[in-house]
Amino acid sequence: MGKLTAVILIVFVLFVRTANCQVEEPLNLIQTITLPGLHDGDFDHFALDLQGQRLFLAAEENSAVEVVDLRTNKVLQTLKDIKTPHSMAYDADSKKLFVVNEGPPNEVDIFDGTSFKLLGAIPMDAHADASIYDMANHLLYVGNGGRLAHEDYCMLSVINTVSGEKVADIKLDADQIEAMALEKSGPRLFVNLRSKNAVAVVDREKRAVIATWSNAQEGRANGPMAFDEVNHRLFVISRDPNKVIVMDSNSGKIVATAPCIGQYISDDAVYDPGSKRLYVAGTPFIEVFAQRGADSYQLLGQLPSAYHADTAILIPQLNRYYVAVNHHGNVDAKIQVYEVLQ
Repeated sequence: MGKLTAVILIVFVLFVRTANCQVEEPLNLIQTITLPGLHDGDFDHFALDLQGQRLFLAAEENSAVEVVDLRTNKVLQTLKDIKTPHSMAYDADSKKLFVVNEGPPNEVDIFDGTSFKLLGAIPMDAHADASIYDMANHLLYVGNGGRLAHEDYCMLSVINTVSGEKVADIKLDADQIEAMALEKSGPRLFVNLRSKNAVAVVDREKRAVIATWSNAQEGRANGPMAFDEVNHRLFVISRDPNKVIVMDSNSGKIVATAPCIGQYISDDAVYDPGSKRLYVAGTPFIEVFAQRGADSYQLLGQLPSAYHADTAILIPQLNRYYVAVNHHGNVDAKIQVYEVLQ
């Protein structure tokens, strides 16, 4: 082999390795935030106070909510004695934190966002768990009821986060619901009906279900959900098998699928319209998909995650992706901070 040929080959190999590295690592772990004092047990979901640069994390099985300062990446405070927190919303106008607490008792706990004093609680039916916040209208939608309430239907309870009162209930024909996605340009709310392997379409103005779309032919046991509103694409992450199911959000038609390779379980998904990427947090991988077209998706990167590291949040404004890691064995609970690489 001549010297020139050898040099060209080395350059080519280095180029391929660099290109592969860029493709395989869309996220770069830059820091960890330790969460002292937590024992083994799952986390559930994050919530964000962008204006105050704070991150809230539901330490579900530790009966606590961790409050993290995003400026210093340190724990500011731990809210304790919240029996089983699952999901949260922060209202920047009323400066209140709403924590969906399965309890017992099942309720939505309301905290002052500065002192974190408990201001009150709104009773819920059994299995108060999934929620989504309509920030523009100051309305929090909370799933409760169903199988654990010995009912064959669930309720979406609507809470006004300014007044701190429940203003309505919307009945859903399912005994278990999971993630939701909110349409900003219209009145629709999409709800994963896990027990039905389907998506319910709720009109938030009429406060009624206007359609139900089955995804059972491609996957069952719906988990997380994400939404590309511009391209009218709804992402449903099924758990049997673990798969990304892409639906047309106008018709409910399944237009594409993508396998979550080797994924055991996932609990959070988010679509970033700026980068046209879909992030799926799960065990044993965090998977990042690139949207090549409205109906075309490519696995861009697959990063090994920690034990039960299924809880995550993307903050595009900070170019950061946060992943919660459970305490297990000799590994302390922590939040992994990833820089998003373009």
